[in-house]
Amino acid sequence: MPTDEELRQQASKIAEGKIGFQIHFAAYLGVNAFFVVIWLLTPTETGGLQFPWFIFPMFGWGIGVLVHYFGAYRGLGYQEKLATKEYLRLKELQNK
Repeated sequence: MPTDEELRQQASKIAEGKIGFQIHFAAYLGVNAFFVVIWLLTPTETGGLQFPWFIFPMFGWGIGVLVHYFGAYRGLGYQEKLATKEYLRLKELQNK
């Protein structure tokens, strides 16, 4: 059974991960909004809008944000589930 201090350290680590994701997501939104504004303010020679080039960094960085989300909000549950499964497997092997 983990001590109260160990639980506090684990909770602090989880909170750091979630705050890190929130900062990452805010930067993603801000920078990509800036890219869209640049795209809107730079028309082509014919007066229309140019190709929406901002979708490439938005998509690529979006994959990184998605992975960060799963690591911050879903990762610990998955890790605990695997650890419990391995614990039960080892316990079963020990009892044989």
